[in-house]
Amino acid sequence: MELVPDLIRHDTSFGFLDKSGAAEKLFNPLLVSNHESNTMYKTILEELRRSKSFTFSVAFVSPDAIASLKQPLIEFQGRGRGRIITSTYLGFNSPASFRELANLADIGIEVLVYENGRQGFHPKGFIFEQEHGTTAIVGSSNLTSLALKRNHEWNLRFSALPGGDIVEQLSQTIDTQLAASTPLTEEWIRHYEEQYVPPRASQSVSGVLFPGAGELSQIRPNTMQAEALEEIAKVRASGEKKALVVSATGTGKTILAALDVKAVDPERVLFVVHREQILDRAIEEFSKVLNLTSADIGKFVGARKELNRRFVFATVQSLGTLEKLHSISRDYFDYILVDEVHRAGATMHQSIIGYFEPDFMLGITATPERTDDFNVYSLFDYNVPYEIRLQKALEADMLAPFHYYGVTDFEVDGEVISDATKLSTLVAPDRVNHLLKAIETYGHVGDAVRGLMFCSRKDEAIELSSMLNQREIHGRRLRTRTLTGDDPVPVREAVVSQLETGDLDYIITVDVFNEGIDIRTVNQVVMLRQTQSSIIFTQQLGRGLRKAAGKSHLIVIDFIGNYANNFLVPIALFGDSSLNKDSIRKKMIEAQDVGAVSGLSSINFDAIAKERIFRSIATTRLDSLKNLQQSFRDLHTRLGRPPLLIDYARFDVVDPVVIAGAKGNYWNLLNSFNVGEEVPTPAEDKALTFISSEFLNGKRPHELLLLQHLIETRSSTSEIGLRRILESAGASADQATIASLERVFNLEFFTEGDQKKYGSPIIEWSQERIAFTSEFGRSLDESPMFSDHVKDVVDTGLFLSRHRYQWDRQLEVGKKYSRKDVCRLLNWKSDQKGTMYGYKVDVYSNSCPIFVTYHKDDEVSASTSYEDSFLSENTLRWFTRSKRTLQSKEVQAIVGNHIPLYLFAKKDDAEGTDFYYLGQATSSKPEQTKMPGDGGKRLDVVTMNLNLESPIELALYDYLTTGPALSDEEQVSQSTVEPEDQGRKLHSEQYIDDEPSTTLF
Repeated sequence: MELVPDLIRHDTSFGFLDKSGAAEKLFNPLLVSNHESNTMYKTILEELRRSKSFTFSVAFVSPDAIASLKQPLIEFQGRGRGRIITSTYLGFNSPASFRELANLADIGIEVLVYENGRQGFHPKGFIFEQEHGTTAIVGSSNLTSLALKRNHEWNLRFSALPGGDIVEQLSQTIDTQLAASTPLTEEWIRHYEEQYVPPRASQSVSGVLFPGAGELSQIRPNTMQAEALEEIAKVRASGEKKALVVSATGTGKTILAALDVKAVDPERVLFVVHREQILDRAIEEFSKVLNLTSADIGKFVGARKELNRRFVFATVQSLGTLEKLHSISRDYFDYILVDEVHRAGATMHQSIIGYFEPDFMLGITATPERTDDFNVYSLFDYNVPYEIRLQKALEADMLAPFHYYGVTDFEVDGEVISDATKLSTLVAPDRVNHLLKAIETYGHVGDAVRGLMFCSRKDEAIELSSMLNQREIHGRRLRTRTLTGDDPVPVREAVVSQLETGDLDYIITVDVFNEGIDIRTVNQVVMLRQTQSSIIFTQQLGRGLRKAAGKSHLIVIDFIGNYANNFLVPIALFGDSSLNKDSIRKKMIEAQDVGAVSGLSSINFDAIAKERIFRSIATTRLDSLKNLQQSFRDLHTRLGRPPLLIDYARFDVVDPVVIAGAKGNYWNLLNSFNVGEEVPTPAEDKALTFISSEFLNGKRPHELLLLQHLIETRSSTSEIGLRRILESAGASADQATIASLERVFNLEFFTEGDQKKYGSPIIEWSQERIAFTSEFGRSLDESPMFSDHVKDVVDTGLFLSRHRYQWDRQLEVGKKYSRKDVCRLLNWKSDQKGTMYGYKVDVYSNSCPIFVTYHKDDEVSASTSYEDSFLSENTLRWFTRSKRTLQSKEVQAIVGNHIPLYLFAKKDDAEGTDFYYLGQATSSKPEQTKMPGDGGKRLDVVTMNLNLESPIELALYDYLTTGPALSDEEQVSQSTVEPEDQGRKLHSEQYIDDEPSTTLF
C-alpha cells in the first residue's frame, strides 16, 4: 500500500486537478449534501474511525445530535483528544444542550464556549487529525440531527498534509477561538441558566426550528393521516361497511378516527375501548377535532348509561353483555369505532362487533398480529385501507426519534445475567453500579428524566427500586416506584401521574406497560430483561415514542446478555420479518454505517453487545418449519386466502427465497402445511424446484425475463428475439450472456448432482428457436396449479430483482453471492464451486473471482491458513495457494493483471455460503515467500496487494475485520485491549492444488 502522504496527494489531485488520475478515494475532496447515504453524520463517523484527535467548531448544538453521536464518541480511539467549541449565539443552545455537552467530559471530550461578545459565532467546521494528515469538513451543517442527516446542506470535505497552508490556517483559526473561549463547567451552566431567554418559537437557524416549534397540529391531519383518510373513504365509496386501519403506537390512531368521523358527519357515533382510562383521553382528542361540548358527549361505563348523546364512549366490559346489547337497537349508531381491535378475539368484543349494524365500522390497532390464531382481519372483511407501521411512522416524523444503545449486561464470575439468575445477583450492588454507569453515560442530563424500566421478575423490580432510591445520578437522588400486575388501577394511575408531573424519575415494572398506557412525556426506556418477543420489545419501545412538548427524542438503553435469542433485537428494531439472516445482518451493518435508521433515529451497540447479536443471528434457525408456518398463518389471516410468493414480497414479510427454499419449492411447502390436496408430479416438482432454486432470488433477471415471455406468449422466440427482450428491459444482451443462458436452461452449466435434482430441461434451445419443451408446455396447459406456481415464481423473482438489484450489472458491490452465483453471473461454462475454493482463473469467461473467509475454524490445517490482512479499506494483502511461485501460470495471470479480479469476502463460516462482493481489484507488489505447512514444512507461496477500485464501506469493513463470535471469557478479554492493538488479521479460503485444473493458465 502507498504511504498515507502519497494517498493524500493522489486523492487531492484526483479531486481538484484531474479525475482521470489514479486515486484510492480515501482522502479525495467530497461534497457532503445529505443526499441519500451521503450524509454529514456518516462522514463524521468515518472520520472519527480513522483519526487520533478532532475539533468541532459549531454554532448550534442539539441534545438529540449529541445522543446520536454518543457511542461513536465513546469508541473514538483518541480518547482525551477530542473537543467541541460552541457558543451562546442567538440563544439557540439551551441549558439542556450545555448539560449534555458537559456530560461528554466523562468520555474524554473537552467542551469550550466562545464568549467574544463583540462578534457573532457562526462557524460549522469539523477538523480531524490523522497520523499523517488533516481532514476538515467545512460548510453549512451545525451539530443538530436535521443538519447532520436530513436537511439539504453543502459541506466540503478535504484533506491536507502537515506542511499545507490550509492546515496552518485552520490551526490558527482554532487557536483564535480557543483564546476567546472558556471551559464548560457546572458553574458556567448555572449562571447561563439564570439569564437564559429562549428564542421565539417561530425563529429558526439553519433550517432547524428552535425547541418547542413545529409541533404537529392535533386537529389537521399529517401527511400519512391524510393518505389514510383518503383510502378509508375509497373503501366506503365502494360499498364496504367495515375497515381496519393498522397504525403504530403514538401515530395518532384516535385523532385519525376522529378526523374520519368529521369527514362522514354521522348522526350517532359509538367509540369502544377496553379500559376506562383510555376513554377519557379519547374524549379529549375527539373534542379537539370536532369541537365537542359536554352536551355532545356521553359515557357508557359503570353506572353511567348516557346513550342519548351524539357521541357515546363505552368500555367493552360495560357494553358487551348480551343483556346490555339487546337493550339497544342494532342500527342505533351510524358509525362505530373499535379501539385496540386486536383484542377482538374476546367474547365481548365479538358480541359488540357482531350485534350492531352501523353504516360504517372502523377498527384501529397497532398490532393486528395475534398468537391465538384469531383472525382480526376477517371481522372487517379483510378491508385494510392503510397501514402505518413503526418504521414508516418514524420516517414520516410522526413519532419522537429514538436513540438506542445496546450495552453489555453485567457479569459476575463469568456468568451473564439471565432470567434464571438468582435475585441476589440481579440486585447485587455491582449490577446496580453497572446500571447507573450506563444511565449516566447514555441517559438524559439536560432534560428531566421520565423513564420506564422493564425487569424480568416482580421481586427484582421491587428490590431494584428500593436500592435505586438510595443512589444518585449526576448528584441528584433517584426517585423510583415499582408497578406490577398486582397493583390496582387507582394505584397505577397515581404512580403514572407522579411520573408525568416530575415527582418520579422511573417506574420499574415487568410487563404492565407493554400496551394500553399513554405517557407522552416518557423520554427514557431501560430494558433489563431478555427479549422474548419482538412484538413485546416493540410495544415497550413504543411507550416512549409519543411526541410531547419539550421532548426532542427518546433514549433506549438495552442491557444485552449472552442470550440465544438476541437476534430478536434487530428484528424488532428494524421491523425485519424476512427470516433471512443476511437481511438482518445487512440492516445491522448499514445502521452502523449510515448512522440513522427510520428518520432521525439511531441504533448503536457496544463492541461486545454487537458481537453477541451477530453470534445469535449466526447460530439461530430462523427458517425453521415452525417459523415458516406461523408466518404463513399470519399472512393467510391478513389476506383471507393462502398467500402466494408474490404476497410475501409485496407485504415485505418473509423473504420468498427463504420460504420457497424450505422444501425445494413453495408447492411442496404448502402440502406440508396441509394446504390443498393436489400434489405436483415428479417432473413438475423437479421443474418447479429448478426455477425456484436458481432464479427466484433475482440476482440475474435474464432467465426470468425469458420465462415470462414464453409463458405470456405461449410461443417460441429466437436468440435475436431474446436479445430484443433483454435490451428492452434494460438488461445486458451480449453473446457471452446469451451462451450462459443456453447452458443454464439445457442444464449443462450444473453439476451432476444438480442435474439429477432438476430432471429434464424445460426449454429447447437453438439459434433460431427457443421454446418450452413439449413436456413442460403440456404441464403448464394441463395443470392450472402447476402453471400458477410457475407464474408466481417468475413474477416474484422479477419483483425481487427490480427491488434488490440493478439489471445493467453482473455483480453489485455490497451484495452477497455464493460461488455458484458467481460462476453463473460471470458466464462460466459450468458451476465449479466444488473446485474453486479460494480463487480460480477461468480462461473461458476471462475472470478470476477470489473468495476470502477472514476467520477460519481452528481445524484448518497450517498449509491452508493464510495470513491475509487488510492494509486499509482499499487494499488487501493476499496470499495465493501454497506451492505457487511467481512462475506459476495462474500467478502470472493475476500479478500481471491480465485478467479481471473480483474480490469477495465473508466474516466466518457461520455466515453460510454467501460472500460480500467488494468490487474489482488490481494486483500490485507481488512477492514470493514461504508459509508454514503441515508437519513443520515450509511451502512456497506468493503474496501481493489487491487494490479495490473503491474503498469498502467502513461499517462493512469493521464488521468483516473484527473478531469472530467469541466466548464470553474471550470477549471480556478482548474488551480490555486498546483498539489499535487488536489488529486486522484474517484468512483467505484456499486449498492445496499441486496440479492446476484445465481452466487455469
